[in-house]
Amino acid sequence: MSKFDRAYYVNLVEQGYFGNVVKEDIAAACACFTEDSQVVIYHGDNEVRRFYGSPQGDQLPLEAFYDHLLGNYGALFEHFEHTIDLESERCAANFLVTLTPKPGSAYEETGTLTLNNSNFFRCRDGKIYYMVIYYANPTLGAKLGTQSASPTGFPKSN
Repeated sequence: MSKFDRAYYVNLVEQGYFGNVVKEDIAAACACFTEDSQVVIYHGDNEVRRFYGSPQGDQLPLEAFYDHLLGNYGALFEHFEHTIDLESERCAANFLVTLTPKPGSAYEETGTLTLNNSNFFRCRDGKIYYMVIYYANPTLGAKLGTQSASPTGFPKSN
């Protein structure tokens, strides 16, 4: 059983982690993770991306993810819905992310994006040691003038 309560985990996720990402304080956001942490990102049929608190060999550090994100976008996270398992020290959060391209960003022409995210957090001693990010970007295809013929595993609706 966790020595932390629901309010602790909500604060860790919303203020400690996402709040510091919004403030562009990468060091403070990374301080929410254990030294041996791992972040895994799933986005549709794209290659799975992994980042590490203590990278080995050719592994990417956590900071590389935030350097790219915050180097290109201003981020806003809102409308959180949390599911927290105190016994297992795990949290899940569903929320919306608004990404506004920064001037000069390679993504500036695409414009502002709104993502549907689900993040899953495994914690140890009050810090995140494993985070999985799933996100959908339902407006990008229309903005770019492209649409896939059908999502993988499910037919397109009419």
